[in-house]
Amino acid sequence: MKQIIPGLTVTVLIAVFSTFLAQTDFIKETVKFSPLIIAILTGVIVGNLFKFSEKFKPGIVFSLKKILRTAIVFLGFRLTFQNVAEVGLEGLIVDSIMLIGTFLLGVFVSTKIFKLDSSMGYLLASGSSICGASAVLATAPVVKAPMHHAAMAVATVTIFGTLSMFLYPVVYKAGLLLDFDDLLYGLFTGATVHEVAQVVAAGFAISDPAGNTATIAKLTRVMMLAPLLIVLSFYLAKKHATHGAGVTLRDIPIPYFVFGFIAMVGVNSTGFIPADITQKINVIDGFLLTVAMAAMGIETNINKMKGVGMKPIYVAFIMFLFLFFGGIAVVKVVHEIIG
Repeated sequence: MKQIIPGLTVTVLIAVFSTFLAQTDFIKETVKFSPLIIAILTGVIVGNLFKFSEKFKPGIVFSLKKILRTAIVFLGFRLTFQNVAEVGLEGLIVDSIMLIGTFLLGVFVSTKIFKLDSSMGYLLASGSSICGASAVLATAPVVKAPMHHAAMAVATVTIFGTLSMFLYPVVYKAGLLLDFDDLLYGLFTGATVHEVAQVVAAGFAISDPAGNTATIAKLTRVMMLAPLLIVLSFYLAKKHATHGAGVTLRDIPIPYFVFGFIAMVGVNSTGFIPADITQKINVIDGFLLTVAMAAMGIETNINKMKGVGMKPIYVAFIMFLFLFFGGIAVVKVVHEIIG
């Protein structure tokens, strides 16, 4: 246990700094970066400026693996199964189409057009299609992605998620989303914007009904992270199996923390846990995710990121265009059929 203290101290201090900085008026009124984003940026700077000795390694790895998976489990306390019911069949269909479409497009464009490593493709796709940085963090161990790939994927989420957060309200207020009311705008925002915080900002910038609908649609999308990771694990196990050999359960790198996530959603859905306790759990969980982000940043080699080049940005831009224009089309068509 003592060997993790030096590295863990560093990641916790970066998380504390990032949490404090994210709450300052300057950050809130300008770039609106979450503690997660600040933590990974700070971690990258610290990790590349200072070469940590081996005694720091166990604590950094502990933050990146154990703390990360614990945080993803308790991410379930942000959701309930009732959220799915609230968004309705229309919202569920829109969320599903956009998630599957964006994920498949991201993987295809990454690996077939830009010839990126498959792990990079999965990270870019999960970040844009589900819930931003949290999805990247959860997907990374499943696809065994190197840290500089994960850091690059988080960077793309930050760029285009932030762009969406500012762009969507402007486009809607300008009347360019024809036939959209506040509720449809909320559904569109929740189904297509990257991070939960970005969805909340873009939704409530219009109205409370738009913000509430956007948040519920987004949380339903977040809940789809668990089945996606399980399916991805099975797919990768089958893909990497030797020719002609069957795939057994033992061959599949099942992300067991996902089942913990689902269990916490179930517990939260019972309503037995008071709202103030749930809120405290979410605050602690957010801090744990920030600690994990700090560790990811420290483990990221800038030279390796430079080696990847601009291709991930191009992929993320294509997914951004699909999310925006495809999202408008999907919301309109599904609403015409079901709404």
